[in-house]
Amino acid sequence: MSGKMPWLQLTVVSAGIIGVGYALLRATVPTPEETYNAMAPDLRRKVDENRRARLALEEGMRQQPNAQLDPESAKPNWADPPKK
Repeated sequence: MSGKMPWLQLTVVSAGIIGVGYALLRATVPTPEETYNAMAPDLRRKVDENRRARLALEEGMRQQPNAQLDPESAKPNWADPPKK
């Protein structure tokens, strides 16, 4: 053995394997829209209900920090009137 590694050939073969894998993935895996459209109507209703529930929960979580804020603590310190 000469001890040299065929780096160029190894790189080309590796890139080819990755490219074939990516092409197979794009050709065989459906998009989320395709999956949703292929569902039965009763499953779509369940998915829509779950989405609405998740969005309502996320909206509630998003508004929670604002609800916990005290209006007095929201003012900056420099806005207080000077103490006598």
